[in-house]
Amino acid sequence: MNKTVENIKPYGNEGDKTGQVRQMFDSIAPAYDFMNHAMTLGIDKWWRKVAVNKVKASAPSTILDVATGTGDFAIKLYNDIKPSAVKGVDLSDGMLDVARRKVVERGLENAITFEQGDCLSLQCESESFDAVTVAFGVRNFENIEQGYSEMYRVLRRGGMLCVIELSTPRNPIIRWFYDIYTLHIIPWVGSLKSHDKSAYRYLPLSIAAVPQGDDMLAIMRKVGFGDCRVRTMTLGTCSIYTAVK
Repeated sequence: MNKTVENIKPYGNEGDKTGQVRQMFDSIAPAYDFMNHAMTLGIDKWWRKVAVNKVKASAPSTILDVATGTGDFAIKLYNDIKPSAVKGVDLSDGMLDVARRKVVERGLENAITFEQGDCLSLQCESESFDAVTVAFGVRNFENIEQGYSEMYRVLRRGGMLCVIELSTPRNPIIRWFYDIYTLHIIPWVGSLKSHDKSAYRYLPLSIAAVPQGDDMLAIMRKVGFGDCRVRTMTLGTCSIYTAVK
């Protein structure tokens, strides 16, 4: 039986994935922003811009950024869309510490708030957000369907979901270079910068195993989302999914 992304953990089989993911991001939080931009050669900034423009088209007043990490996407959502409020939720206190510092430095603490919490059990009222976003976080969910169900629950009717997730190229030649880069170069650089070899070995394994394309859209539809779409970016290395409640 193929191993699903929900069973792939950063530090081995002992313990639940949620706890291991929290531990991993606490460990790599100081190096996360550097590695995120370095391993994508800065292209992740373009991916975020494309995703933000999709969200902006729905003119949301309130936005929930799930698996918000160090807050880059939450801050860009606010700066580009100017909603009344953005809330970010993440498992890792270490990542949220970085996010909160960024917000204070920019004087946005009244507009953007962060909360430590489990994305599979959001401490938010039902139908309380106009848009929900996730940037590079779905593959870390211990139960992807449950995560989407929670995001569906907290969205208002007509609200938009936007997910950015890394994906694997289908072209065999591009895939060959991609595998060398993700399986060897990124773990090596990541271990030097973050001193956590396991975290950046987990990354390519989780990307390869996460549902992609139609498989991801099928999960969205299963929990109730409509108008589910995907746009692949940069030779298939990134996918942007959108849906409506």
